[in-house]
Amino acid sequence: MVDSLYNDYISNNRDLWNKRVDIHIKSPSYNMNEFIENENYHSLNKTEIDLIGGENNIKNKTILHLQCHFGLDTLSLARLGAAQVAGVDLSDKSIKIANEISKKTKLNSLTKFINCDIYDLKQHLDNNDLFDIVFTTYGTIKWLPDLKKWAHIISYYLKPNGIFIMVDYHPIYYLWSFDTNSPLATYSYFNQSPIVEKTDSYFIEGMEHEEKDKNTQIEEQLSIRWNHSISDILNSLIQHGVEINIFNEYDYGHYDDYSNLIKSNQDGLYRYKNFDKILPILYSIKATKKN
Repeated sequence: MVDSLYNDYISNNRDLWNKRVDIHIKSPSYNMNEFIENENYHSLNKTEIDLIGGENNIKNKTILHLQCHFGLDTLSLARLGAAQVAGVDLSDKSIKIANEISKKTKLNSLTKFINCDIYDLKQHLDNNDLFDIVFTTYGTIKWLPDLKKWAHIISYYLKPNGIFIMVDYHPIYYLWSFDTNSPLATYSYFNQSPIVEKTDSYFIEGMEHEEKDKNTQIEEQLSIRWNHSISDILNSLIQHGVEINIFNEYDYGHYDDYSNLIKSNQDGLYRYKNFDKILPILYSIKATKKN
């Protein structure tokens, strides 16, 4: 069964995210109304902005945003002054909504959205389009089985001396199931096989414990993902000519993902209840494409 699911993970996960997106756009967690109505509002966190080097380093840049969901961060990069931003996502419904939002916010001249599996990006994006920045954040590579293909796409579309920016959940964070408080690991740290779980269509990446609308139909579906070790992530980039400049690990997250996280009254960030300042939640990478 696992083998057949592995071969069909793309259509399964596309269907999963198509079902999620209708709920996500209505969720206060994404703050959609504020995003559309307030031209000064953006959805990016301080962690990724600082990694880029501040908002001034976004201005006039061309940016490729991998696994963009329905494009709020893509549009935020444009709103912060990028010259052109391309967002890519597997979910066709997400891309349809991203295009709608781009028109409502009058950012459509600065953005374009591409619906495809990122491994197939060369079939959908002009091979002569190279970018100053390739950008990806929060819950991305766990949906990809092969990091060598991922790193190839990053390297291929970066200009010489272009930078790669990534903030994501630390591999240690994915050792536990979403529905357990157990201190014992549920899954391997290493990519041994696909992780197949039952999940529901309400799930919001980064906002797992938001109160659910009692009128929302919750539909269980299989989720197919992979764990990747830090060494696999870094080596895949290095092997494709992308030089690591900065690698950081953080004891905090920006969102309420698991029941064993608690929000700090001091800085508003989330940390483990039981492992505060013991285990990382996020990591980040800044890397440069070699000439």
